[in-house]
Amino acid sequence: MSLDKLAEKIVAAADSEADSIISAAQEEAKSIKAVAKKEAAAIVEQLKQEAEKEAAQLDTEMSAAARQHNQKHILIAKREELDATWQAILDLVGSASMKGRGKLLKSLLAEASIQGDKSMVLRPVTLDRKALKDLDSKFKFGDEIDGLGGFLLEADGGAVSLDFRFESRLQDAWNDNLASVTETLFS
Repeated sequence: MSLDKLAEKIVAAADSEADSIISAAQEEAKSIKAVAKKEAAAIVEQLKQEAEKEAAQLDTEMSAAARQHNQKHILIAKREELDATWQAILDLVGSASMKGRGKLLKSLLAEASIQGDKSMVLRPVTLDRKALKDLDSKFKFGDEIDGLGGFLLEADGGAVSLDFRFESRLQDAWNDNLASVTETLFS
């Protein structure tokens, strides 16, 4: 065998072995690539599921926050409307021209005559002093008080006091009927 033939055989064997190594390396690369693609797909799927879960959670939280925000504004608007209604009632009741004012004072005075005694002092709201004097009450008149209307009956220098002012009666009526007022305004 000549050297050239031996060299050709060695080159052929080396080429064959190189082809075999390259082929094995390519197969291993394909296998590694396939595993990497599978792992990457699994990671992408996991990240996608986590992102979807997080997005759903954020959506829930944002919806709840929006609902709470809306409820707060509704409550504030209702409170403002109730306050405006209360103020309108106070303005009406505090007006000297309120229809039925004299009749209401007469009724309160009759109630006071039953609950109080002659020794008590009637302290009228400034607006109603003249009307109460005209009703010829059995009580002695004292200093005027602030209020929308009506009077206080006092004994023992103010130690005992019966309240017949419009605002106290109105406050009691408002508190007793707030549920129905609210229903009427907001139904």
